[in-house]
Amino acid sequence: QVQLVESGGGLVQAGDSLRLSCAASGRTFGPYAMGWFRKASGKEREFVAAISWSGDNTNYADSVKGRFTISRDNAENTVYLQMNTLTFEDTAVYYCALQWGYSWYPSNAMDYWGKGTLVTVSS
Repeated sequence: QVQLVESGGGLVQAGDSLRLSCAASGRTFGPYAMGWFRKASGKEREFVAAISWSGDNTNYADSVKGRFTISRDNAENTVYLQMNTLTFEDTAVYYCALQWGYSWYPSNAMDYWGKGTLVTVSS
């Protein structure tokens, strides 16, 4: 079993930056890819970013490309999402998720999910 706990959400103004963290505990022996997803009120959950076990490969949704950066620290079992130039449209609950394996495959289901952290961007 793996537990994922997100942190770092909050209320910010448009144009601000925020960094989310996701700490993994339990059976955290790698390899595993990690991803961030978000769900805005009234919308479906959507993919935001993913990172491979080594950190060498990253993927981003078009809506966040150039503004968000995903990174990880395997020694700390933690993945981060640096979010810059936030807009009102980024308001959502952000979830981290784990997928066993060296690389992230969008066609495969994520194996574990956190409970989410709320990001609210005021316009």
